[in-house]
Amino acid sequence: MLARHGHHRLDDLPARRLIVIGDVHGCLDELTTLYTSLAPTPQDLVVLAGDLVAKGPCSAEVLQFVRRHHIRAVLGNHDAHWLHYWRTQDPRTLSSVARHQAEQLQAEDWAYLDALPLSLHLPRLNTLIVHAGVLPGVPLSAQQPQHLLNMRSILPDGSVAFRAAEGRPWVESWYGPAFVVFGHDAVRGLQHTPYALGLDTGCVYGHRLSAVVLPEQRLVTVEARRAYAAPESFS
Repeated sequence: MLARHGHHRLDDLPARRLIVIGDVHGCLDELTTLYTSLAPTPQDLVVLAGDLVAKGPCSAEVLQFVRRHHIRAVLGNHDAHWLHYWRTQDPRTLSSVARHQAEQLQAEDWAYLDALPLSLHLPRLNTLIVHAGVLPGVPLSAQQPQHLLNMRSILPDGSVAFRAAEGRPWVESWYGPAFVVFGHDAVRGLQHTPYALGLDTGCVYGHRLSAVVLPEQRLVTVEARRAYAAPESFS
């Protein structure tokens, strides 16, 4: 089911700037503040690195905001969970709180989530945007969707781990050629190497919402107004 989301490529990037924002998780106030401080113009391309929904209080409002401002995104693991619930109506898919939030979404919100790609490749900037990570040495077309959505680490045998407590950060083994911008790993927070940048700085847990402006790799952050979810719910 996940493979249907595919990979998108933008060969012609008319944008003056590429702005990538980390995991929003329904934190509308912080997204609005960050977006205002970035002051995007119609010539800029704004992309969210997945996990637009869940955990925070305003998932439906976040989706309405991104649609209104024509913001692109890649699929996150929590976005995928919500889509699975939408397709199957299986109550075991989401918690009762998440189901209540998901039921606030409009048809246009579901259509937006359903159209999200697993990755967005911008060759002119040599940049790849994914939610969680990529396995080194594997072509993008052969990457497993579950890895793109959930990986955090690589084990000594070269296999993928989904927990930050296991193995080494995958970015330590990534040497390009593309510069990868991702989210997902709030445990490790901001991760910056010459070949990758991790932007999940735990806004929903009361920390910060972060963005990067490319090609200059300028970081912009705003503080969370409060913690909306407990740190033990990292996932």
